[in-house]
Amino acid sequence: MKFKISDSTKNLIIAIIIPLAIGFLSYLLTKDGIKAYNTTLIKPSFAPPPYLFGIVWTILYILMGISSYLIYNSMVTGRSTCLIIYGLNLILNFMWPIIFFNLEARLFAFIFIVFLDIVVIFMIMCFHGISKKSAYLQLPYLIWLIYATILNLSVYFLNR
Repeated sequence: MKFKISDSTKNLIIAIIIPLAIGFLSYLLTKDGIKAYNTTLIKPSFAPPPYLFGIVWTILYILMGISSYLIYNSMVTGRSTCLIIYGLNLILNFMWPIIFFNLEARLFAFIFIVFLDIVVIFMIMCFHGISKKSAYLQLPYLIWLIYATILNLSVYFLNR
């Protein structure tokens, strides 16, 4: 007996793998900078423990993938625009850790993450026009990004 995966299931798996792979690649490129962040920088009292980042980002990337799948799977006008915004989000999401951890350009990283916040808000609005469920799946990501934005600015001020 052969086990056959439907095209829809394949698309869902691919949609989840894409953000996970981008996040993992970003981690691989920044792990030394992350180690320095964890050991040498002054962090605010509300900074999460280091182990929490990997758990949270894995969950968020899975939600992002499911959300993008719902948009991709919809045959609605405007989905291409939403997926382009999603792609821009993934590029910016990939770049921010490099700026923050490797380049140690904390102020620029703050400006950059604010831009990422804005892109994610536009992405959620675009997704909402196609699939409310898809937009809602992005809300934890936006909340975490806003938290990361505040954390980024705090680390900048504490370590300048």
